Amino acid sequence: MQQVYVVHYHEIALKGRNRPDFLRQLQENICRATGLRKGSVKIVSGRLLVRPPLNLPLEKGEKIVRALQRTFGISSFSPAALVKAEYGEIVQAVKSSIVPSMELFTKWNTFAIRATRGDKEFSLTSKEIEVKLGDFVREKFKKKVDLESPDVTFYVEVFSAKGGSASGGPGGAVVYTEKIPGPGGLPVGTQGKAAVMLSGGIDSPVAAYRILKRGAPIVGVHFHSYPFTSRASIDKVKELAGVLARYGGPFKLFLVPLTDAQKAVIQNCEERYRVLLYRRLMVRIAQELARHEGAQALVTGEALGQVASQTIENIGVTDAAATLLILRPLIGYDKEEIIAEAKRIGTYEISILPHDDCCTIMMPKNPATRARLSDVEREEVKLEVSRLIDNALECAELITLPSPPLS
Repeated sequence: MQQVYVVHYHEIALKGRNRPDFLRQLQENICRATGLRKGSVKIVSGRLLVRPPLNLPLEKGEKIVRALQRTFGISSFSPAALVKAEYGEIVQAVKSSIVPSMELFTKWNTFAIRATRGDKEFSLTSKEIEVKLGDFVREKFKKKVDLESPDVTFYVEVFSAKGGSASGGPGGAVVYTEKIPGPGGLPVGTQGKAAVMLSGGIDSPVAAYRILKRGAPIVGVHFHSYPFTSRASIDKVKELAGVLARYGGPFKLFLVPLTDAQKAVIQNCEERYRVLLYRRLMVRIAQELARHEGAQALVTGEALGQVASQTIENIGVTDAAATLLILRPLIGYDKEEIIAEAKRIGTYEISILPHDDCCTIMMPKNPATRARLSDVEREEVKLEVSRLIDNALECAELITLPSPPLS
């Protein structure tokens, strides 16, 4: 008998012939997140088994749990006992491992058994396992069966070696009672790469998280106005990138000075169009960095109608400057929804720290809310756009934040 974690997935199961590729990516990501070797994470019929080293300290086990809770592609996972595919071994696991460990934290009077038999050569059907094991638990522990709302559910999964043997024999079985929710989504690395315009505010880190959850690895691009402003936004974004690295692995971050471009806009262009001109320049710069990194899309934290630059008209003006696809995963969110997600993923407390934003520090008094593209392009002619882009790219700084250690 060995203590393992049974990892279940949901959306991956719908991928048909591409499923093996998604599973291999999930396996790789679990190894990265937990620090375990590939041989310790096995793909077996319909699930993955994570096998930590024997006699794992409690603290290390808790860190593995937290790592699995942040690994996209996992719908749920369970601490379980792994045994040979023999009914007597399953009974022994329930008697000597599952019930004693469960009773340290749970008071129970009723129970149910839920069994699945992936190995059709196993001597009992799923229903027979449920009935026979149910009789054993009822008689041994003097509890009642309740199939509707039990205090405890015992899950038994018998799997075949055809999906990869994890027990060292022809197949195996796992027994568990607890299901811990995972983050869902798709494994990072199963979609094309995207470049996230990371501001240091509340919205863009949440947008980055949502894109990671859909399986796309990301690179960050942060625009700052240092030394016109303090380095606070730079320090914040580095910290935010560190949080995102917990979910998506090592994080590349470009720090791009925008001061010269902003000065040129202020000196040459009509005030009400400043923010849109800034944003069009930022999009052009970001997509050059994206292409350099092999990214196929840009990502922003914009939500429709949240500020003046985020009306449908102004978003269209910004999009007109892009040649890459721009993704806006928060477009239909309201601010309270974004804040709730930021708190849940661990970016909110960092995002609310005060800093000077590269756009708001030079905001016009009355920004255009329904700009026409022709008007903005007329103002843009007054700028040396190519030179401003080239200067910003030459001064961009690249840093890489590694995946943080298990914590």
